[in-house]
Amino acid sequence: MLRSRNVTISGLLVLAYFGMAAAHSLGAVDGDQDAVQQAKSLSRAFRVASQKVLPTVVKVQTASSPQKPGSRQDENRNPLDDFFGGPNPGFRFQLPRPEMGLGSGVIIDGQGIILTNRHVIEEADIITVQLSDGREYPVVDKKIDDKTDIAVLKIEPGTPLEAATLGDSDLLEIGDWVLAVGNPFELEGTVSAGIISAKGRTLNTIGRTRLIQTDAAINPGNSGGALANLDGEVVGINTAIFSRTGRNEGIGFAIPINLAKWIADELLQHGRVRRAYLGVALEQVLAPSAAYQQNGSPKGVVVSQVFKDTPAHRAGLKRKDLITAFDGISVSEMSALQELVERAAIDQLHRVTIIRDGQPLNIELKLDEMPGESELQSHEPVEDEDVGETPRRKTYDKTLGLMLMDFDAAMASGLGVRVSEGVVVIHADRNKPGAKGGLQAGMVIVRAGGQSVKDLDDFLRILEQNQDASELSLEVVSRAGRQILVLNKRK
Repeated sequence: MLRSRNVTISGLLVLAYFGMAAAHSLGAVDGDQDAVQQAKSLSRAFRVASQKVLPTVVKVQTASSPQKPGSRQDENRNPLDDFFGGPNPGFRFQLPRPEMGLGSGVIIDGQGIILTNRHVIEEADIITVQLSDGREYPVVDKKIDDKTDIAVLKIEPGTPLEAATLGDSDLLEIGDWVLAVGNPFELEGTVSAGIISAKGRTLNTIGRTRLIQTDAAINPGNSGGALANLDGEVVGINTAIFSRTGRNEGIGFAIPINLAKWIADELLQHGRVRRAYLGVALEQVLAPSAAYQQNGSPKGVVVSQVFKDTPAHRAGLKRKDLITAFDGISVSEMSALQELVERAAIDQLHRVTIIRDGQPLNIELKLDEMPGESELQSHEPVEDEDVGETPRRKTYDKTLGLMLMDFDAAMASGLGVRVSEGVVVIHADRNKPGAKGGLQAGMVIVRAGGQSVKDLDDFLRILEQNQDASELSLEVVSRAGRQILVLNKRK
């Protein structure tokens, strides 16, 4: 009996073991199935979003007359390419100009209104649009915004077209899935998937526009196409890549649809983009100032100059005011403030929040429409009423497109550099030699032409000595480290 009982117990243990193993096996199978189902769910989401967007994305084909000698397309080069070293020498920001006169566009109105990139069509004499079903139409009108990479095309389809649903690009978050839809390398209706890698990026080639960064594949021909979310809403217009080769390397950029939509509305309603302006020169907060310390570490944009007879002057803004918010929206970068102001309603009251002498203050003002470049240049600055403090010297070199200022040790921590003298770049105008050479705000020039640069006097003297030279080598220091840049003064 004892032996029989032991055999029975052993049998039960064996059955229990195999039962647990079987349960574990079944659990693993269930887990695998769950994983497969989740993958299939994502695949379905991509499929549904693609089906919504594809009919609204068009092929934009262009043709141009032979170029005259010395024209912008001489030597088959892209005049919008900006080459510079930065933290990764050898890379370049590039607007992927379509090969063979090919780009993409997005139908935003069923009556034949199409949104695309300016660089796709700006030099074209003939533009045609091919719909996703193969129908082709000539473009009968185009409108271009010179300050961004946005253009609006008009065709006459006869019957209403399917238009894209435009989303809210302000709601995008880093990590969100997106689809890039366009016609890379003449491969029509191509969809690639990726995520939002970053927001608020700025490129010298596209002015003050703050871009969406994505790792969804963007190649020549994708320009002007849609960046869409998983709801099939267009949240951006694909426009640029960051690459060694001019081909996709996982870093692409799109203009947020909220900005593109505003520009399109302005172009369609007024034939131009009406931008508002304050009438101030701005600087980033490069180093903490005692004037702001009561409010902790300063976050905002410093007014470096107020110009006469402008909205800022009439409202009482002053030099050294720290602007922290516009209409209740916090700002910590010049580009963010400029974008908010430019898109704000003209001749309506707006609230600017500042810190002055350590105290918060709200100022109400009305904005004017930004005048032309010549009128802007003619504005005279308001005379500085401050006494007892010697401001750092500044200068603007119009040829190089650089605003420069004396650097001193007090600015080192704010800029994240370990030098005690030199010249700091406050601003670099896009498409000017300084920006094309790789200079950016916050960089400190410590050597030029093989000579040490202690202050503005040194730098201006070296420029004078090298005025006949086409190039000037610069050694600069920034948060990214120390690097050598070559300034082509004749670009």
